[in-house]
Amino acid sequence: MKQTRRQHNPAFKAKVAMEAIKGEETIAELARRFEVHPSQIHKWKRELVEGAAGIFGGNHDHNGKGDEKLMAQLYQQIGQLKVEKDFLEKGLGRWV
Repeated sequence: MKQTRRQHNPAFKAKVAMEAIKGEETIAELARRFEVHPSQIHKWKRELVEGAAGIFGGNHDHNGKGDEKLMAQLYQQIGQLKVEKDFLEKGLGRWV
């Protein structure tokens, strides 16, 4: 019987990593409490510490470019759907 891997959401990972950074409990205690492997907690803690500098960095411009591209694609889809809707309304209007 194949066992599927659990996938944890980012909020859970951040919570566990923050608890590990606080240092109020040992990694083993956290692993038991959150039911994850201690090495996984070490990994999440390291990722949080390494990624924390990015929060305060000036690399937020790159995200804006991706958002603009996504917005352009969505507006294109909206336009296409509007054209199709208008076409179908006119076509169905003959039968009603």
